[in-house]
Amino acid sequence: MATFELQIVTPDGLMFSGEAESLLVRTVEGDLCVLPKHINLLTALGMGEAKVVADGKTRRAACIGGMLSVMDNKVKLVPTTFEWADEIDADRADKAKSEAEEKLSHRDRLTDHELAIAEAKLKRALVRRSVAGRKQ
Repeated sequence: MATFELQIVTPDGLMFSGEAESLLVRTVEGDLCVLPKHINLLTALGMGEAKVVADGKTRRAACIGGMLSVMDNKVKLVPTTFEWADEIDADRADKAKSEAEEKLSHRDRLTDHELAIAEAKLKRALVRRSVAGRKQ
């Protein structure tokens, strides 16, 4: 099967380096699937689930923010946050979700900035919980 070179690098370090058959990520424009010989592109990442298919196996992850670069069959994913499904602490994600919902229940007392932060925390917790719930 045809493959492409994939690197996933976060501020915490290298998360994956090797040959992949496909990569599905959420960009700010919507979901994008990268396959071998994909056209060159650079795009901003959104907040959602990522799926990496390598050696015939699919791994899922929570992927939040950052950039995706595809250049000459070399793909570099540089997310702000990237957590493999089997490494997500579901209880911590549930707690973060509850805390964000509690904060948002008093939205009339929040500044626009505080509201944006609380909404972002809720979205992040929902993505992490969704990915953790499906594992692989």
